[in-house]
Amino acid sequence: MDITEIPDDHPRKVSLETRETIIEGHQLHIVATAGLLAHGRGEAFDYLIGETTTPQAKKAIYAAVAEILLANHPVISVNGNVCSLVPTELVEFSEITGALLEINLFYYRKEREDAILKVLHDAGAKTVLGTHDRPSETIPELSSNRRKVDSEGIAKADVVLVPLEDGDRTEALRAVGKRVVTVDLNPMSRTSVFSNITIVDNIIRAMPIMVEVANELRELETRELEKFVQEFDNGENLETSLQIMIDRLQTEAKEALHRKPRTVKELKEADA
Repeated sequence: MDITEIPDDHPRKVSLETRETIIEGHQLHIVATAGLLAHGRGEAFDYLIGETTTPQAKKAIYAAVAEILLANHPVISVNGNVCSLVPTELVEFSEITGALLEINLFYYRKEREDAILKVLHDAGAKTVLGTHDRPSETIPELSSNRRKVDSEGIAKADVVLVPLEDGDRTEALRAVGKRVVTVDLNPMSRTSVFSNITIVDNIIRAMPIMVEVANELRELETRELEKFVQEFDNGENLETSLQIMIDRLQTEAKEALHRKPRTVKELKEADA
């Protein structure tokens, strides 16, 4: 389906548009086939928070942005799904915070690297790390393709933003002394649990807000930024995020007991 064919009044318009973007990314070799499955899993968790950025996620965003602004050498790890969904926001956030962009892929293919590099350049990125022609090092705690990192990027980073990543790499990054910020819709994932700051939100909503917050916080003094980080507890954050999902499920379950199926005609009459 062409994105332009989705009616504006379709109740799943944003979700369908996002799916089409991911599918297009797969066709252009940006997104791995497994990335399609990962996106579907994320959608399920997005339903559980009501497909909205919760106040708790907003709190995590402020802590995350402050953490990155405080860093000496922040890096944004870029995979196919993130590049496909929010390339412009990635570049904007990189420019505002000074965080470097680094391509890092689990399912590596040269054509994927080239496709992602092109998208980032088209979005305005001037420098992109992690390409095959750059100096690299390895993270000893990993055996997957993601063990290879740029010598001037993740290898040197003190803070790494790893949106939509896998848990083993997050755990490995923590093991070698790096602080990790992530965007993950599943508060129970290893990525969420092992990160220092987890934003439980959809990347398509979180990244634009992160850009806004970065512009808001960039002029603050160090002590003001440190306060956002010091007052944030990721364990409490994940507990609250999970409770939000539980509460919503309980509410939906109670309403379902009294919900009567309505025909299209009845729905139109109710809206009239």
